[in-house]
Amino acid sequence: MSVTYDIHAARRVPRPRAMLTLIKPITWFPPIWAYLCGVIASGVPLGSAPWAVLTGMVLAGPVVCGMSQAANDWCDRHVDAINEPQRPIPSGSIPGRWGLWIALAMSALALALGATLGPWGFGATVFGVLAAWAYSAEPVRLKKSGIWGPGLVGLCYEGLPWFTGVAVLSAGAPPMPAVIVALLYALGAHGIMTLNDFKALEGDRQTGVNSLPVTLGPDRAARVACWVMGLPQLAVIALLLSWGRPYHALAITALLAAQIWAMRVLLTDPKGRAPWYNATGVTLYVSGMMVAAFALRTLGGMP
Repeated sequence: MSVTYDIHAARRVPRPRAMLTLIKPITWFPPIWAYLCGVIASGVPLGSAPWAVLTGMVLAGPVVCGMSQAANDWCDRHVDAINEPQRPIPSGSIPGRWGLWIALAMSALALALGATLGPWGFGATVFGVLAAWAYSAEPVRLKKSGIWGPGLVGLCYEGLPWFTGVAVLSAGAPPMPAVIVALLYALGAHGIMTLNDFKALEGDRQTGVNSLPVTLGPDRAARVACWVMGLPQLAVIALLLSWGRPYHALAITALLAAQIWAMRVLLTDPKGRAPWYNATGVTLYVSGMMVAAFALRTLGGMP
């Protein structure tokens, strides 16, 4: 199907509201939350480094995540013209190449802000910026893969900010328990990102993006996503038990049980229920992340 749209709309300068829509404030919560999980897991008193906490939250959410949304929308403007033509770039409310310029300017801002958080914070910022462009832009465009694309986003949404929060507050390499738990929750986030791909199913089919909903179909993709979300949490529960944190493990078990109920509802209509699960099940998932962070806070390094 041929779709015609004009990215060079009559406006020469984008509306402020359109620019805010482009960087999608609703998407900032997961990386900010993950960064705070890292801050908590570090065991460092929050009042000892308020600047690092606030700067890291701004960097993880509005700046790096916002930049990644602008970069993705610019690189996806042809797909969005099919799936969501009302978005700022295909609709023309972000005219010309403004979407690209905004993404590049925010990339530079991210690196400048990351440099204030020391070598660990700056290194994580460099990785996050490169990952955002590798996900969206040709010729790499990892978004085309139903495996690597959601995996990279899950890593950058949940694992990388958590790792950064621990490293920045600790002023050094994070202890191994924090790294392991952050990686497990990042792995589980692959399932969350797979469910997020349901909304772009038709456009992905037409433009060669091989997301799991495209390659497996909605039903099988939803089942895979549920297993991918659940198994890492079981691993976290087992680790917390082995580290002598049974109450934290019990709390995450209860949250996982509630997610399993929500998964059963999801599987009755995967495509229709995916947005509902992203609001319900994901809230339970990230709540477990914070419980795990408090458990790590009491470990003080290797158990």
